[in-house]
Amino acid sequence: MSATILSSKPMRWAAGGWAFFIAENFILSENRTYLIENYGDDAYHYAYGTLSTAAMSSVFYGYFRKVKDAPPLSFKGPVPLGAKVASFLCFGLGLTMASQIPPKIQIPVEFVTSTGANENNTIATSAASETLVGAAQPTEEKEGGGGGWKVRCPFDFTDNKDTNSPVHGLERITRHPGLWSFGLLGLGSAFLVPSIPQRVWLAMPTMVALIGGAHTDSRFRRGMGGELSEEYDRMTSNVPLLAMLSGAQGNVIDVMNDFSSEIKPLNAALAVVTAGLWVMSKGRVVLPRR
Repeated sequence: MSATILSSKPMRWAAGGWAFFIAENFILSENRTYLIENYGDDAYHYAYGTLSTAAMSSVFYGYFRKVKDAPPLSFKGPVPLGAKVASFLCFGLGLTMASQIPPKIQIPVEFVTSTGANENNTIATSAASETLVGAAQPTEEKEGGGGGWKVRCPFDFTDNKDTNSPVHGLERITRHPGLWSFGLLGLGSAFLVPSIPQRVWLAMPTMVALIGGAHTDSRFRRGMGGELSEEYDRMTSNVPLLAMLSGAQGNVIDVMNDFSSEIKPLNAALAVVTAGLWVMSKGRVVLPRR
């Protein structure tokens, strides 16, 4: 039965396009120096672009024409609770990583105490009094004055990255947050669909992240296209959370506390809420029309 499913046409389309994409990226990037030296930079990028376009065309053609809603089904009716929990965990982590890319979101109003509000006012009043010869000007505000709600920009564009730490923020989770955010969103979607070929197709970006990230690390360790220092390599991981939970970055509790202070909390909270609402909205499935 398993062999029949794996060899079925929808399954071949589900995995084949993604496998082609992974293979051509691996082969071309691994042989980049040789190809450019022998055929030129333009030829290399033309080949890379052409093959990647062909691979992704086959990926999406296969999904919409051969894979989507294709039998066999892993369940019928409502999505099982275990699948929804697994989906939420994948979506939550994937969206949280993606949410750290935009500027930090903050509540557009804040309450400023009278002490904080009057610090600048006191300085300004003192400076003004010095310009009035012979005039006695008060330099203190009345108690309780100047406080209240203040409007501010809903985005904080400041960068609070600690340059003294070898790892920071999303680097604690994985060396490749972009790849793994993409992969986890696909994996989270896979848990919510009953079609096994469709599940395989949606889960394949996880393989792109796993193999692509590992190959990038391998190339950087050899000085090909980038660098990966021994310390950074030791303290981080390709697989999400592996370095954090294995103690490579220090005491796990301390690392979690540091991580919570390094991320954009409101962005992350909105991402988790969005993940929860999305999974809840997929509580029932529509059986394929055949």
